[in-house]
Amino acid sequence: MASDSPYRIVGIAGSLRRGSFNRALLRTAQELALERLNIQIHEIGDVPLYNQDIEDQTVPQAVDSLRQAVREADGLLIATPEYNHGVPGVLKNAIDWLSRPPRGSALNGKPAALMGASPGMTGTARCQSQLRQSFVFTNTPAMLQPEVLVSRAHEKFDANGRLTDEPTRKFLGQFLDHFAAWIPRFR
Repeated sequence: MASDSPYRIVGIAGSLRRGSFNRALLRTAQELALERLNIQIHEIGDVPLYNQDIEDQTVPQAVDSLRQAVREADGLLIATPEYNHGVPGVLKNAIDWLSRPPRGSALNGKPAALMGASPGMTGTARCQSQLRQSFVFTNTPAMLQPEVLVSRAHEKFDANGRLTDEPTRKFLGQFLDHFAAWIPRFR
């Protein structure tokens, strides 16, 4: 990649909700990182539940599309809520599909950054910790610092899904700068 080209990043929201704060956080990241990161949001709502019997027959198109997008990307940016102190099932399911087959995983060696927004006070800290633990097994280097843990998200996004809290926007921009500087370590 030429040094003046932005890195190609697959963005995944761990929520399927229409008004998802995390999809809005990804859209804000797209806006803030235009010169450094070309973030393409990939929807995971059509990815079926992981079942090895299905995998052994024909890989579903939604899975194949997701795998190909991640393989071709320079990195992965996940924005996720936290459900019951953990990783949302839809996101874990997508990661399970991406981790297959074990010797040809789209996640193997793919740098990832995690962020999350939640109406709660902990801002997805437990979920991000669990994702980092899963990524150890998939050999997916996950950036440890800085952490984007947007708490009280309902107060920081407007009705149109725009992140209006300036300190959070500034910090998100710094996070994206750090991610862009970190990616070359794994190329």
